[in-house]
Parts: sequence; structure tokens; C-alpha cells
Amino acid sequence: MIYMAGSISSGNRYDVIIIGGGIIGSSIAYFLKSCTDFRGSVLVIEKSPAYFESSTALSVGGIRQQFSVPENIEISRFGIDFVRNYRDYLSVEGECPDISFVENGYLFLATESGYDILHQNYKLQKKHEVKVDFLGPVDLRSRFPWLSVYDISAATFGYKDEGWLDPYSLLRAFKNKAVSLGAEYIKDEAVLMSHKSGKLESVTTAGGDTYYCGFVINAAGARAAGVALLAGIDDLPVHSRKRMVYVFRSKEDIGSCPLVIDPTGVYFRSEGKNYLCGMSPPADQDFDCDDLEVDNHWFDDVIWPVLARRVEAFDAIRRENSWAGHYAYNTLDQNAILGPHPELSNFFFANGFSGHGLQQAPAVGRGIAELIVRGRYQTLDLSRLSFERFRKTELVKEINVV
Repeated sequence: MIYMAGSISSGNRYDVIIIGGGIIGSSIAYFLKSCTDFRGSVLVIEKSPAYFESSTALSVGGIRQQFSVPENIEISRFGIDFVRNYRDYLSVEGECPDISFVENGYLFLATESGYDILHQNYKLQKKHEVKVDFLGPVDLRSRFPWLSVYDISAATFGYKDEGWLDPYSLLRAFKNKAVSLGAEYIKDEAVLMSHKSGKLESVTTAGGDTYYCGFVINAAGARAAGVALLAGIDDLPVHSRKRMVYVFRSKEDIGSCPLVIDPTGVYFRSEGKNYLCGMSPPADQDFDCDDLEVDNHWFDDVIWPVLARRVEAFDAIRRENSWAGHYAYNTLDQNAILGPHPELSNFFFANGFSGHGLQQAPAVGRGIAELIVRGRYQTLDLSRLSFERFRKTELVKEINVV
């Protein structure tokens, strides 16, 4: 199904309805409305437009090129180009929020047991022209003298095009630009969908309004499975998984450092004079979760001991702050789910980013807009990430999930 210009007009009828106005939904809205071939209407339904509980706003804002799947590398290559030039894309009347990009890189550490996978990923990344170095313990210690490498066999360091930014500012920039181009945002929640003959016809909200549609895009983040259920789809493998972030200050300052991923899964990076850190729980302790409560014992008992072993200076630190957010976690292969449902042709997925939504939003927004306006991907083929891969048991497994 391809968008036909002017096929749906005004009032309570929209060419495209996007459910979820976070970074993914707002990127799709922006790319649709900025496309010269698209003259249609776009409605974004967002339950909480203050974004206090948004996965985007509560993330640590990372962007990297070091992935184990070619599509993810290419997605982030466009992402970093977008970040570097975001003012050219997203300024409104010459104004744009400052996203404060810090290009400090990502440093993946591996013990002997993880050496082969790290090297395999490195070869793939070099094939895709990622600016990454493969470091042995001696070079690693020379470059990062504060790092303990007693158990480290190798590391990869993305010395360019990797770092972090202010996620909320980028979200605001996407939304402001989309609105300036004519996208409509409403504060409401989708509660009902009607469909007929393999197509969605309308979306009804908690406020009692019904909107008729050409396309519906599920960009609901950690709540994506619930939105899919409204369309009668009960097998979207996206679950809400809590991730906690801790802010600490070190008595001895090691200075600005990259985002370091320890072999245990603990990560840390500098944040001004402080440091951020966190760790995903092991699979047998990673349960579906909707609350935002922080377990500080997780920091004290699990994370801090790893920090102290890896960086001697971190033996004397003080926790300053903490918060929790949610990953929209794809439990099958930890990769995005993009494009139309096989049996419901105008219902599109933009889900399951498993913590990578911020950095993947530009390429995903562009790709979904291409599918709707032109009926196919044009700039970057993301077809391997379709929902159909689950039906065909052709999973696309991402190894580098932080």
C-alpha cells in the first residue's frame, strides 16, 4: 500500500496516525512532513507530552557505531551524520535546542572468553568503515592509564562518531520541527481500533474521539505490545524492561572518559564532574516492569564492586543521584521491528529498539516515511527488520546490547 496524495482530507480524518510522540514517533512525523512528495495530514497521539516517563528522556543519550548487525551500523552512520548536522534539519525560524553532543567514544572490553566475538564484530565494523581501533592490554593501558586491564584480552574503541547527547533536547527539536511543518499532536491515548478487509479504518482515544486513517504507525515504545493488541495482534515480542541509571562522584577524578562497557555488562561514562553508570540485569532476573522505582542496593552490591575493580580511583565514590527508565525490549533478537504487518497492511511497526531508539530514530523515521510515501525503502534497506522475520524464524540477533 502506497500513500496517495490527498487521499484523506481534514477534520477527524488523517493520512497517517502515529501512536506515540517520543523520539521515534516524532522522527517519523518530521520525515513525513518534510518529504516533498507527501502532502498529507499527520496526527500524533501522545499520552504524556511532558515526557516525564519517556524512555528517550530517561536514557543516557548514547550513540555508537559498534554493532554486530550490518543494518544497525548503517542506521547509526546516518544517525551520527544527522546529529552533527541536526540544526540544518530541525531548526525552526533559525532556533533549535542545543543537544550538547560529546564525542568521547565507546570502549568495549573483553576477557579471553569474549575475544573471538569482539574481534568478529571489529572486522564487520571495519568493513563498514567504522572508525574503531582494536587494542591489546598494553595499548589499552597506555591510552587509558586509569583502567585496570589485569583480566582484559582486548578492547575496541570507537574513537570517532561515538559519544552521547542530551536526549530530551533532541526529542524537543524533532517535535518542534514536525509541528512547524504541520504535524498535529494531541494529548490522548489510543484505546480502540477498527479494521475491515485487512486494513485499519479508525483509532478511538480515551477522550472519546474517533479518527479515521490511511496508515497507523505503532511508535509506542515500551507500551507497543498493548497498542498492537488494539489492532488484534497478540504476538509482538516487545516488553517493558526497567533500566536503572546511577550518578556518582569520584574522590579522585580520572577526567573525561569514554562510555566503557565492562565484560560483566556494567557500563560507566563521564558526565561533567560526575560519572553515570548502570547494568542490565541477567536474563533470569529481567522481568516485565512498568514502575520507575530505583533499587539502590543494585548499585551498592553489584555495580560498585565492578567499578572499583576496573578503576582503582572508583573504590572511593559517592552516589549522587539515580533514576529509572524503560527499554522497549525485543525479547526475540533485540532488534528493531519495522514496517507493515503481513496481514494488516496499513498498520506499521516502529518498535523493539531495546535501548537503541535514540540513535536509530533519524534513520528509522526516514525509512518509515519512505515506505509510506513511496512503498519501499530507498536510502537504506531495512527489510530484514520486518515483522515477517518472526514468522519465517529468520531472527536478526544483535549481540552488542548495553
